[in-house]
Amino acid sequence: MPALRRQRLELPDGDFLDIDWTAQPGTRRVLVLHGLEGSLESHYSGGLLKYLAQRGYRVGLLYFRGCSGAPNRLARGYHSGETGDLDFVMRRLHETQPGVPLAVIGFSLGGNVLLKWLGEQGSNAPLSTAIAISVPFDLDSAARQLQRGLSRIYQHHLLARLRQSVILKAAAHPPPVPLQRLRTLRSFHDFDNAITAPLHGFRDADDYYHRSSSKQFLKHIRIPTLMLQSRDDPFLPVTALPTAHELGSQVTLELSEHGGHVGFVAGNNPSRPVFWLEQRIASHLDNISP
Repeated sequence: MPALRRQRLELPDGDFLDIDWTAQPGTRRVLVLHGLEGSLESHYSGGLLKYLAQRGYRVGLLYFRGCSGAPNRLARGYHSGETGDLDFVMRRLHETQPGVPLAVIGFSLGGNVLLKWLGEQGSNAPLSTAIAISVPFDLDSAARQLQRGLSRIYQHHLLARLRQSVILKAAAHPPPVPLQRLRTLRSFHDFDNAITAPLHGFRDADDYYHRSSSKQFLKHIRIPTLMLQSRDDPFLPVTALPTAHELGSQVTLELSEHGGHVGFVAGNNPSRPVFWLEQRIASHLDNISP
């Protein structure tokens, strides 16, 4: 892991966001957005930061509210459609170093946030390029998929982490439902209906999914954007993947048969895997003119 320096950004509403930047200077900057309850410990984060730093990029991992190891100050947190915080960060980075190219990479939930923001901004997005990986484009379809078959393993693991996050904040910010009810929230729809939606101003889970899904924003994206997705992603059925007519002219969707959710490991030797995803990301970044 390369040496990292933490930057804290104070938000207008009194909360804060943290970014861990690689310490060495780079000719171009890359900001990484993690997935649900992600961090530097996520399997895709540390290796990517190291890989890109070695190629001359200055890389930062943006932690969504409450994910940097320090609880955020407000009752609200982050969610799949929260683009206000990302917009604040993008504007701040552009203002402080307007001449330094910036690219953003989003994983899973972070990818949904990134694509939604890109669609909202259109040609005003201050980026050279973007990459979105294993995105739950349609949140309702994703929530339903995670209640089926082996996908329920992922749901069980992530819901346990979400419940724990609610419990840790409960002393300072009691949740919208009694803590005793948390154990009864056994699906993402249940959790989002009881916790995510009321905390963030949505009518219910269905309203949250409808307004926050990135699929409807793809046609408005105006900067070069690469989306990497696998057909066997356990978080999303193939039927929910965007079609060609739903993509903006600057958006490229690359589909692989295998890769799972943020997997994309190549090679036939299990003891010496080839992390194809890191190579594909670097190749795309290298080919984009500053």
